[in-house]
Amino acid sequence: MDDPSLPEDIYREVLADLSKVNRVTLAYRPTLKFLENALAGRKSFKLLDVGFGQGDMLREIADWAEARGIKATLVGVDLNPRSEAAARLATPAAMPITYRTGDYADLIGDRWDFVISSLVAHHMTREELVLFLRFMESEAKIGWFINDLHRHGLSYLGYPVLAKLARWHEIVRQDGQTSIARSYRAEEWQAILAEAGVTGACIERFFPFRLCVSQTR
Repeated sequence: MDDPSLPEDIYREVLADLSKVNRVTLAYRPTLKFLENALAGRKSFKLLDVGFGQGDMLREIADWAEARGIKATLVGVDLNPRSEAAARLATPAAMPITYRTGDYADLIGDRWDFVISSLVAHHMTREELVLFLRFMESEAKIGWFINDLHRHGLSYLGYPVLAKLARWHEIVRQDGQTSIARSYRAEEWQAILAEAGVTGACIERFFPFRLCVSQTR
């Protein structure tokens, strides 16, 4: 789906279907649970979402914060400029979300309360993931959260069936299974965290087939 030759309308369709996948697979719940616990009564926060896609996670966070009377300053950064255009179209102007095209590494020094990502870690090489972990450790004042897939045989075999029944775009069907195959297991995360020099992080499983890694100060 990151092929630059992919037509703009197809790219937007794929992102829209990915947001449906996130809804059906309860993808937002782990991140929202983390924020609720980490905020510990605070009434405002500043958050960076790396690799925002269509912006659906940021919209969920915005709605969640508004319902609780919490002031949220939300920023998304994505390498693909087409993501910014698609996210802007899908996001009400009143939401406190800013979308940027670029590299998260260029945002060093902005000092975020939280840095998060969703379904991004398995797209990174091991070296890139180690650098990302170090960025989050240094830049997130309150904590960080990686929401990703759990590599499991059942999900690998079952996802294509679900995707076909739901009639999601063919690219979403193919990329989804590839993503499951590229994702990590808990013991692999432990080794990656150690390589990055990160201590005290939590590795937690969420139904269905989510493996999330987090740090709270």
